[in-house]
Amino acid sequence: MKPFLLKSILASLLVAVSALASAQVLRVSAIPDEAPTELQRKFKPLGDYLKQETGLEVQFTPVTDYAAVVEGLANEKIDLAWLGGFTFVQAKLRTQGGAQPIVQRAEDEKFTSRFIVPVASTARTLQDLKGKTFVFGSPSSTSGHLMPRFFLNQAGIRPETDFKAVAFSGAHDATVAFVASGRADAGVLNASVLDKLTEANNPNAARVRVLSVTPPYFDYNWTVRPGLDPALVKKLTAAFLKLDPAKAEHKEIMALQRASRFLPTQASNYDGIESAARAAGLIK
Repeated sequence: MKPFLLKSILASLLVAVSALASAQVLRVSAIPDEAPTELQRKFKPLGDYLKQETGLEVQFTPVTDYAAVVEGLANEKIDLAWLGGFTFVQAKLRTQGGAQPIVQRAEDEKFTSRFIVPVASTARTLQDLKGKTFVFGSPSSTSGHLMPRFFLNQAGIRPETDFKAVAFSGAHDATVAFVASGRADAGVLNASVLDKLTEANNPNAARVRVLSVTPPYFDYNWTVRPGLDPALVKKLTAAFLKLDPAKAEHKEIMALQRASRFLPTQASNYDGIESAARAAGLIK
């Protein structure tokens, strides 16, 4: 056999083997809205469950920023991702509608953010924060930036002009640490993370109090990449919808996901978030 022909055959075999290996692994990621160790802890039981339900090896890949998840979906390096509402909108636009949300928690139909201040703060209303330092979460966070900014604007507060300084902590638990330590006079984070920190007797959570709560909005979901096998999408959707905290084998999964149940969802549920992002100038 001629050398060039042998090389061509070997190259074709390597491509085939690589494709087969990829097809046998479900690649999962999540926006880094909490510490990496916490994201890994939350995902481990769910990953084991998805392996059982799909028959695929499940590989969780943490990322350093929100944009990396969007790009991973767009470039088909990630098959399934836990996204906030705003990140989903970004993924939808980046993939020309190819990325599709499949399920959300019941809690995500009426999600809220909480504005926090140190326990000893004299602030009693959002208006009292004018002239103070303020910290958001990640710039791409729905509950740690976009929707709180939208509601601040509705209250007549423009962060860049009405606050003394604006910072971004990068994650919800980090926002609590900022405010608890006095690095910021106030901040905002998603209600679920604050509840979790409080329940865990986190010392930072004990040093802050809730000043105000936003109106509800749609938030998190599990989204699949463009072109994922429809049969696999159907399996994944069914697996999430089967989860029931009343069943002993599902209790830990649902507790870590802070979910009472999962519901089917659709892209149109996040139209309000897209409108808010456009109004805030965060997408064009």
